[in-house]
Amino acid sequence: MKIVIINYGAGNIQSIKFAIQRLGYEAVLTSDVNEILAADKVIFPGVGEASSAMHKLKASGLDALVPTLKQPVLGICLGMQLMCNATEEGDTKGLGIFDVDVVKFSKKVKVPQIGWNQIANLKSDLFSGISEGEYIYLVHSFYAPICKETIATSEYELEYSAALQKNNFYGTQFHPEKSSSVGEKILMNFLRIK
Repeated sequence: MKIVIINYGAGNIQSIKFAIQRLGYEAVLTSDVNEILAADKVIFPGVGEASSAMHKLKASGLDALVPTLKQPVLGICLGMQLMCNATEEGDTKGLGIFDVDVVKFSKKVKVPQIGWNQIANLKSDLFSGISEGEYIYLVHSFYAPICKETIATSEYELEYSAALQKNNFYGTQFHPEKSSSVGEKILMNFLRIK
């Protein structure tokens, strides 16, 4: 199985690569269009600030490629947010895969939300064998509200989308690569999706 992690200069990609290795697979870090197109599974990471990450994505021409991919694609954290219509962070237009706008938590709560939180309302093969209320690891100041593409929720000030899915596109607000055995199971489920 060919697993590609999109390398566009905006991701904590080594930790994802090591998580894939722990599952017994190798992942290729690349921004090469042909390699991405030839992959069986694509991981779209993201750490940092949305507008600069989108700028890097556009500079590599990958902003046009990602929405056209036909194989299973997993966006992680900022990667998931960039797959939405837009984000308030840096007033950034997203890739428009998920039909929702990312917004900032209010000033009533401390941001970023950092640490372990529970997931609920699990609705996808991505969560096969995962129990309601399991803990996952998050670091974020912005969130995707509940929408028709929500496949898991979490709570911080309010209930929000912990994961999204539309067709072959999946996104997790949390970091599966940092979410212990639960995260490893979710990554393995992603690798098993046909």
